[in-house]
Amino acid sequence: MGDALDEPWWEPQPGTHSSSDSNSPDPSDDEEMEKSTNTSKPVQPDSDSGSKPATAKKRKQKKMSDILAESSPKPGVPEDLQKLLNQHFGTKRSVIELEELKLPDSCFLPSNDLTHSFSSYLKEICPKWAKLRKNHKEKSSVLMLIICSSALRCLELIKSVTAFKGDCKVIKLFAKHIKIKEQLNMLENGVIHLGVGTPGRIKALVKQDGLSLNSLKYLILDWNWRDQKLRRMIDIPEIRRETIDLLETGIIKLCREDSVKLGLF
Repeated sequence: MGDALDEPWWEPQPGTHSSSDSNSPDPSDDEEMEKSTNTSKPVQPDSDSGSKPATAKKRKQKKMSDILAESSPKPGVPEDLQKLLNQHFGTKRSVIELEELKLPDSCFLPSNDLTHSFSSYLKEICPKWAKLRKNHKEKSSVLMLIICSSALRCLELIKSVTAFKGDCKVIKLFAKHIKIKEQLNMLENGVIHLGVGTPGRIKALVKQDGLSLNSLKYLILDWNWRDQKLRRMIDIPEIRRETIDLLETGIIKLCREDSVKLGLF
């Protein structure tokens, strides 16, 4: 994102010609040209054609991370996710299919306004968590999924969720250092309330029927957090694609049925 353009954007100025121009002077005009060259004043470089292209090119090569570092962060809102889905599916689906992939406004929880810690945000959007976790008995499923861009970020959020989770069980749903068979066994043999992971691994577990979405009530996207390169999860092409694929794997349908609520942290 934000790659610099390598091609110059300016057009050649009128009156300038390359050595292969069809309007090059006739050999018979050489003597006249030599006289003109000796008597005319040096041609001053055109300030418009000389300095602006270089400045513009330099400006276009400015890194996206520099631009983001200079701008104030804006919290994600539901319209941002709707726009992302429209851009992804817009040219690939029919009008009817697009309508079925549209998230209703009612499925969105209040978004993080950048003032919350993770635990305080979860407490606000899910005030009845204690009752939910107490009544949850189904194996191979979770009540809440938290989607992050990396395993390291998942671990950070698992640590920061302590004040919210109480005595519920949490499972790590990312690929780094954890085999998918281990996660399948944990889901099959225990009652787990909260899953924190990356979209690619969660999608794989759902497709292998190792993770059921039947008990899912909340899906939280770690939308506003930026990595060392100042990229959000949706700014990373692979994570963006896998997140959209995961949403299409039954979650959008559950949102439209009002079974699952979406939050942007």
